[in-house]
Amino acid sequence: MATLYIVPTPIGNLEDITLRALRVLKEVALIAAEDTRTSRVLTRHFNIDTPMTSYHEHNKLSKLEKIFSTLESADVALISDAGTPGISDPGFELIAAALERGYPVVPLPGACAITTALVGSGMATDRFLYVGFLQRKTALRAQLQELKDRPETVVAYESPYRLSETLSLIAEIMGEHRRVCVARELSKKFEQFYRGAAGELCAHFQAENPRGEVTLVIAGADAGAAKWSEAQVQSALSERLAAGESLSRAARTVSKSAGWTKNAVYQLGIEND
Repeated sequence: MATLYIVPTPIGNLEDITLRALRVLKEVALIAAEDTRTSRVLTRHFNIDTPMTSYHEHNKLSKLEKIFSTLESADVALISDAGTPGISDPGFELIAAALERGYPVVPLPGACAITTALVGSGMATDRFLYVGFLQRKTALRAQLQELKDRPETVVAYESPYRLSETLSLIAEIMGEHRRVCVARELSKKFEQFYRGAAGELCAHFQAENPRGEVTLVIAGADAGAAKWSEAQVQSALSERLAAGESLSRAARTVSKSAGWTKNAVYQLGIEND
């Protein structure tokens, strides 16, 4: 029985494709590509002349039978525009359909923006949560509320046009000292990692418009921010009390950013009253 190969392609630098991936792409009878125009840049570069057909969000149902008609007698490779197929693209539906019909599915290891950004962020990698592309507008606020107390490092894709707005919401909801990494243009000529507190990065990207593809890494709640010193907590608490807030409310607000428990901040306020 013929095999469906899941073949990762470079996320920027063409040198990041594996020797096995090149061999498979040359040997299969058909390549199912998310965008044939983008993928032909890759195949021409490596002198791959395998026939190609498009398989994307808008034709995924109509193209299934063409792909399976080929699979009846010959191997097929599935690729995306960049990275590993099936991650935030319709590839997973083809994979599921192939498995349901009994075809062998062989995934090849390779490039993926999620893991590249994660290991480059300097944050915990023992457990992480990938959430795909972040939600828009009011749905984003709700999504960040759900994520703020999760202990895992969070990895997400975001548009550069919404980045400063998203960082502002992260600072507001998760605390301005929550650690964030903005990984931009991974593996490409202008690759950059911006690491820092959400508030600091928000200010940076309000002044400088980012370009290119962005992957966001957000520290988990257990390690989201450096713990404030007692003097920093007291200063923030005094400022809120002077503005007329109750000690209880001020303690709750300060604790979210300080890495202290509400009770500890409250007790500090009583001792210095």
